[in-house]
Amino acid sequence: MESLVAPVLILLAVIAGVTLAARAVSRRKAARTAGPAEPTVTPAELARAAAARLSEEEHRRLYALIAQGQAMAAIKLYYESTGEGLRASRDAVGALAAHPQPYRGAEARHAAVDDDEDEEPQRFPYRYRAIASKGEVTREVSSNMLNDEIYGRIRTLARSGDTEAAATALSRHSDITLNQAREFIELLDD
Repeated sequence: MESLVAPVLILLAVIAGVTLAARAVSRRKAARTAGPAEPTVTPAELARAAAARLSEEEHRRLYALIAQGQAMAAIKLYYESTGEGLRASRDAVGALAAHPQPYRGAEARHAAVDDDEDEEPQRFPYRYRAIASKGEVTREVSSNMLNDEIYGRIRTLARSGDTEAAATALSRHSDITLNQAREFIELLDD
């Protein structure tokens, strides 16, 4: 009988440990679901907001550090310039690297409005090339009305399932027809 005492005590200890672990997991889940749901911010929106918080000199220095591959120095610069937390600074610099933002002065920031449907798209001094391929099919769009930001918005629309809006925006910012734009958008599935 004495030989069974040790295994029974071990079994009781394991049961108690599993019970405590299950309670801790359920408490964490309850704490996560009880908090108010924050709206998700896309990286492009985060990049726009982050760029707006920088002065022209800080903006120039930050992008110089990103271009040199000095991510830690860029995060430190953003952290010191804005006073945001370390995690927020890391996320902001990552978004700025992924979605480059031009510097906009204080007047331009307040007047910045998305492209209006009635307005003619802005023409840039360079031609932007966008290439999409799937299997053996490859399509290319080259236009001086496209840039990284506009093309990023088009890709975001396509990935979110709004392919018609993406095709409309692409045809509006290039010299291709709506049907050609739809064919191009179909190839963007990653």
